[in-house]
Amino acid sequence: MVVAQSDPLAPLAELPGVAAAGDEARETLGRAHRHRFNLRGWPASAGEASIRAARASSVLDGGSMLLANAGDADPILSGALRVAEALEGGATSLVGAWQRAPLQAIARLHALAASDLTDDDRLGRPRGDGDVARRLELLGDIITSGTRVPAHVLAAVAHGEILTLEPFGVADGVVARAVSRLITINSGLDPHGLGVPEMYWMRQSGDYKASARGFASGTPDGLTAWLIHSSRGLHAGAREALGIAQAMAEQGSAK
Repeated sequence: MVVAQSDPLAPLAELPGVAAAGDEARETLGRAHRHRFNLRGWPASAGEASIRAARASSVLDGGSMLLANAGDADPILSGALRVAEALEGGATSLVGAWQRAPLQAIARLHALAASDLTDDDRLGRPRGDGDVARRLELLGDIITSGTRVPAHVLAAVAHGEILTLEPFGVADGVVARAVSRLITINSGLDPHGLGVPEMYWMRQSGDYKASARGFASGTPDGLTAWLIHSSRGLHAGAREALGIAQAMAEQGSAK
C-alpha cells in the first residue's frame, strides 16, 4: 500500500509487522461480518458485542464487570455502558460527528463515560494544560486532513495518544478505547461494531499497559509493540465476534 509521504503517520504503517497484523485483523473481521447469522442478525450480535466491550473496558479502568441493579451500579461500568450504547451498531450520530469534528466527538464520549465520576462543568473539557490541548488539536488535524494510513494504524494511534495524554483526568481509558472502536466503525473496518478487542486487552492487561507505555515512549520499538498489540486485539475481537454469531445462530436453530 502506498501512502502519501506528507502524511505524518505514514512511517508508522511501515514499521515491521504492523501491516501483517492489520491484515490478519481485517481478514477475520470480514469473516465475522460475512457470517451467515450476521448477514441479517447483526444488530443482535452488535448489541452483545457492545455489552462485552463495555464490561471489559470498565475493568481496564478499575471498574466492575458485573451488571447490577441501578442503585448499586458501578459508576465506571455505567459510563462504559453509556458509551457502548452510543456506538452500538455503528451509530450514525457519533460517526458523523467524528468525520466533521473529532474533538467534539471525543468530548461527547467523555461526557457519557464520566457523568457519574466528575462535576458537570468538567465533562468533555480537557485539563488546562497547553501541551494536552496542542496534542489533541494535532490529533484532530491529522484525522480531518484525511490521513491515508490503514484504519488499524489510525485507531491504534488515537487510542494510544489519549491513553498517554489522559486529557480529562478521569475515564480516559474508556474514552480511548471508544475512540479506537469509533475509528474502526467509521473507516468500514468493522462497520457494525461486531468486534470485541476490549476483551483481549482486558485479558492481556499487563501487555496492554506495557505496550501503551511503549507508545508513550515514542521509540520505534515501543511504537511497533503498541501498533501490533492493538491489531492483535482487533483480531482477537473479531474471533470473539465469530463466536457470538455462531452461538446466536445455534440458539436460533434450537428454537
